Amino acid sequence: MMTEFDDRLPSRQRPSAFSSTWLPLGLFVLTAFTTLWAGAYQLNTKPIGAWEFLVTSPGSLIDGVPFAATLLGILVTHEFGHYALSRFHRVPVSLPLFIPGPPYFIGTFGAIIRLRSPIMGRRALFDIGVAGPIAGFVMAVIALVIGLSLSEVLPRDHVFGLQLGEPLILQFLAWLILGPIPPTHDVVLHPVGFAAWFGLFVTALNLIPIGQLDGGHVAYALFGPRQRTLALAVLPVLILLGLTGWPGWLLWAGLASLVGISHPPVSDPGTVLGRGRLWVAWCALIIFIVTFAPVPFFYG
Repeated sequence: MMTEFDDRLPSRQRPSAFSSTWLPLGLFVLTAFTTLWAGAYQLNTKPIGAWEFLVTSPGSLIDGVPFAATLLGILVTHEFGHYALSRFHRVPVSLPLFIPGPPYFIGTFGAIIRLRSPIMGRRALFDIGVAGPIAGFVMAVIALVIGLSLSEVLPRDHVFGLQLGEPLILQFLAWLILGPIPPTHDVVLHPVGFAAWFGLFVTALNLIPIGQLDGGHVAYALFGPRQRTLALAVLPVLILLGLTGWPGWLLWAGLASLVGISHPPVSDPGTVLGRGRLWVAWCALIIFIVTFAPVPFFYG
């Protein structure tokens, strides 16, 4: 994800060493720790809290490496997709800023990069916006293939608690790698596969065509001011999914409305994107379709 709301500094100013280097590095190290903690805590079978687990079993953190390394690898790839294309188009940009989270689930709230000036060109907006989701998707698929090969198929009566939705790409790869799965059984994802699933989830979230999300950047580059109409059409769908399936969609719709569903204009709206970028746009749409799960979480 990227945002244009931070660090719009005059060109004569330069970011400090703290904001340009030490802050991104410190947040990454802290996020590496919280995701490592989360990955190890997922494997814990004792009825204890996350903090007690850390205090009593600090050596168990090593067990969280497969999950943490996979998840961070996907997030880093996503953000550096934005970063690389920002540098290519000479848009001032920060290093990725990772957001640590509580270890009860995955240990992070994701990452962002800060654009220190608005993206003024239509082609640059498209390239920078689409690069992150595509890069992250490729890495997530590779991780999912590895994770599924390490996963187990168990009877449903052995599977309980929080269940994960199954986007189309997961269903296809599970069938390809594990074979037909009887209705009475389910796949218990290996930590690598679990992290890959979150990579797919993050990809789908970012491709929603609203405001400052990656999908909003891409949609505005493609459709100009009509991006707002598309966003207004998407919001009721998210609200409906939130009321009938996963309530988190209501929060996502609320946050999107709070930040703004429209996208800032570009300076060259008449610039032609070209056939190659249109093909990439179709690829991004396909990626959104195969990674989107209407009900990503439910209790079984």
